[in-house]
Amino acid sequence: MMQLGFGLPVSGSWATPANVTRFATRAEELGYHSLWTFQRLLVPADPGARASAPVYRSVLDPVTALGYAAAVTSRVRLGVAIWNLPFTAPVVIAKQLTTLDVLSDGRLDAGFGTGWSKEEFTAAGVPFERRGARADEFLRALEAIWTQDVVAFSGDFYEIPPSRIEPKPVQRPRPPILLGGAAEPALRRAGRAADGWISSSRADLASIGDSVAIIRAAAAEAGRDPERVRAVVRGSVQVREAGDPGRRPLTGSIAEIKADLDTLAGQGVTEVFADLNFNPGIGNVEVDPATATARAEEILEALAPAPA
Repeated sequence: MMQLGFGLPVSGSWATPANVTRFATRAEELGYHSLWTFQRLLVPADPGARASAPVYRSVLDPVTALGYAAAVTSRVRLGVAIWNLPFTAPVVIAKQLTTLDVLSDGRLDAGFGTGWSKEEFTAAGVPFERRGARADEFLRALEAIWTQDVVAFSGDFYEIPPSRIEPKPVQRPRPPILLGGAAEPALRRAGRAADGWISSSRADLASIGDSVAIIRAAAAEAGRDPERVRAVVRGSVQVREAGDPGRRPLTGSIAEIKADLDTLAGQGVTEVFADLNFNPGIGNVEVDPATATARAEEILEALAPAPA
């Protein structure tokens, strides 16, 4: 059965302390499987840059926001979708994520990507080139940190002297690792080396099954069970009048959106999370906070999973 999650309020005017608490607790009460955040460090001053989209204008830190939500929930999973690997050394993000896993009693899903904003790479002091190779090595270092008693790692990008890095995560052997990315090498990396994949907000959901097939084929080639590799979709949900023949998936009436969820499940998707941060009428600093919150609450309630 496909799981349904919800994007925490982390972008725009509705991203307030009260709303993080409000939506986290209500989503858990309504039976949502998971809560998700995403990372954005900055937006370029050039309004024409892709990273200057309204959703990226003001974004809370993803791990801190999940820690805030963890303190007011007890069951719902807590996912980062995604943290850009190159911006932080493995030992630094491992410590943050382990702390979140410990304090949430083992509810973390760790989603990573290679990053795409050149301005963010410049600000983080990391070269834009060789992102894929850096990501592969980062994941090997992270695996060592989370699973080895004495960690010793040496690579082209990262080095960890023989060390004890504790505490270890609650989840064993480690929290689930999911990878983002849309290009075929990224999809194959997810199938080969991760527990699952997370789509971007720009993914063509009408053909998402093609991406899922590439991931699962790569898993099979690596000797892994392809059915155990998760396929998580970030759903940029936008509620509108029904009947638009040109509408894209997850845009339309609540009934149409629910039908879209069934279609995505049929394409091999294992989880969709409704991320209203990417709805320009909600995750936007220009929108009145009360209006954004009211719109989001209506959708949260309307899409709530059926009782088990």
